[in-house]
Formats: sequence, C-alpha cells, structure tokens
Amino acid sequence: MNFELTASMMCANYGNLEQEVMALEEGGIDSFHIDIMDGRYVPNFAMSLNDMRYIAGATSKPLDVHLMIEEPIRYVEEFQKAGADIITVHLEACSDVKATLEKIKACGAKAAISICPDTPVAELEPYVELVDMVLIMSVHPGFGGQSFIPSSLEKIRETRALLDRVNSTADIEVD
Repeated sequence: MNFELTASMMCANYGNLEQEVMALEEGGIDSFHIDIMDGRYVPNFAMSLNDMRYIAGATSKPLDVHLMIEEPIRYVEEFQKAGADIITVHLEACSDVKATLEKIKACGAKAAISICPDTPVAELEPYVELVDMVLIMSVHPGFGGQSFIPSSLEKIRETRALLDRVNSTADIEVD
C-alpha cells in the first residue's frame, strides 16, 4: 500500500503564498489539495480560481482541486486549463454525476468523486469505474478545524472493498 502526502492549501497564509508553497515542497509533500467553496453547496467560501492559478504557477507538483460547488460541470474546463491535474466533485452536488466525471476526463484531468459523511458508500457504485480517485470526507465539508468522524474508518474499508470488487485501481483520499 502506497501513501502520499497532499498539503491542503485552505489554511495557507495567502499573504505569503509563494513561500508557503516552497516550504511545503521542501517538506516533501507529493501534491497540493486546493479547496474551492462557493458558499452555496457548502456554507462557506474558500480559495478561488485565481488562487489556484497562482499556486499552479509556483509549483510543478500535481494540483488536486476539490470543487465543493453546486453543479461543478460548469467550471471543469476552466479549472483544468488553470492547472488542475485532479478534479474532485461531490456526488451530492451534481445533477448528472456521470456527465460531470466524463467531462473531467475529456478535458484531460483525472476524475475524482467525493462523498459526505452521511452518504452511504453504496451510492458510489455506479461511478467507481469512471474515477481515478475516491475522496472520503471524514468531516462535514465547508469548514476547517473539525474533529475526525470515527465512522469514516469503516467508510474507507467499504470503499476499498468496492474498488477491489470491480478491479479498480482508483486511489482513496481522506479529507
């Protein structure tokens, strides 16, 4: 089993973003996790397309862009063009999950799907063959500093079993 360390940029010092990126790279991170929140799907705002562009220009590490926005299909191309290597969308935020994942792949990014703590893993089943990664939320999306939800451990095990059952090579990410 391989593990990678992805640095969440949601709590970065925006006044010193370039130095934050450099310090994280020197610390050995494998990629950057960029949370985009629209204030609608989640009741908070975090980072923007411009913030992501800045980070993309400051690193050659992969950018894992987590779209916590309503109907993310509308913005997939913009984020991919701005440097997103992986685009994660919430199953609960898409009216057409399959079309959204297919658009991500058509744009040239890796497709990832996320589920909230209250969403059963079984709801992922129709989509696991379309994704490169599954993100299990171990907190409720939209706010930093929350405590880990212990039942997430069982969801991770269920997700691994589901991926194994369909012979998927998709990664599992935990946020």
